[in-house]
Amino acid sequence: MPELDIDLLKRFERGLDPRHPGKSKISAKVIGYGEISTIFEIEAETLAGWAFKRLPIFKALAEVDQYEQIFIEYNKLLKDEVGIDVPEFTCARIIPEKGNIVVFDIQRKLPSESMGHKAIHVLDNKNIATFVEIVLRELKKVWTFNKTNDHIRIGIDGQISNWAIKEFDIKNPHVDTNTQLYYVDTSTPFIQKDGEEQLNPELFLRSAPSFLVWLVKWLFLEDVMTRYYDFHLVAVDVIANFYKEQRPDLIPELVDSVNRFFAAEAKELGMAPVTQKEVRSYYKQDAMIWRIYLNLRKLDRFLYTRILHKPYVYILPGKIKR
Repeated sequence: MPELDIDLLKRFERGLDPRHPGKSKISAKVIGYGEISTIFEIEAETLAGWAFKRLPIFKALAEVDQYEQIFIEYNKLLKDEVGIDVPEFTCARIIPEKGNIVVFDIQRKLPSESMGHKAIHVLDNKNIATFVEIVLRELKKVWTFNKTNDHIRIGIDGQISNWAIKEFDIKNPHVDTNTQLYYVDTSTPFIQKDGEEQLNPELFLRSAPSFLVWLVKWLFLEDVMTRYYDFHLVAVDVIANFYKEQRPDLIPELVDSVNRFFAAEAKELGMAPVTQKEVRSYYKQDAMIWRIYLNLRKLDRFLYTRILHKPYVYILPGKIKR
């Protein structure tokens, strides 16, 4: 794995303004939002060309050791065993004088126009359908791997924004059956060994509003941690993502495309067909959950910073179109 300027990364963390990363002592530019975390680049020469995801959730070195091991294993499994390519990656830990230990998941930064959720706004409908078919073929590799391994299985969040098109030409946007992809969302490493989840899911509850941890755990932790091991649900999520990306017009055609893929190329996996009603219902529920979750995190930040006068260490996503 590549070596980075850790001393500079430590100075960045010390001077970080989580609410306004661009106003930090070493400025950070936000380049993407997930539902829980934010992706940014650090505007310093020795860290140029890398994308960072910051996880300030670890209370003990043993937790950090376990997470980094699983993170590295997941990336290597995807690339070397499953056959899904991932960008060059590394991770780094920062141990502050007080507060949680911070882990940075770090990837080689890819051209922004190559990211799937941006590419679908410049590709024509035929190319988008081909792009989704390529994604499905990549996803099928995961379940083929799982089917042939009794000891270990992996999950994956296949939504369109988690894929990047290799050698994408914004001046001539095009994909075909030979187009290759990168998968970028490896910070939540879904690995089960002998049926046991290797990642401690309660780590990610630490970023939840402190007064709602019990409710989040009760209502949807198990659902979130298991859906990515189900090819049918992952495919539903891929299609439903087109609501969020403002392309609902494509959903009927994509449902048909997924069902043709399940019936032909993935026939041996025995996947049930997807319906438009299922996709619509899934998206409405998912969007509601994440909208409420983000608003409550903002309330939590307000309570910490304005009422309790304590630092709030998480970088929250900005406004997300749905």
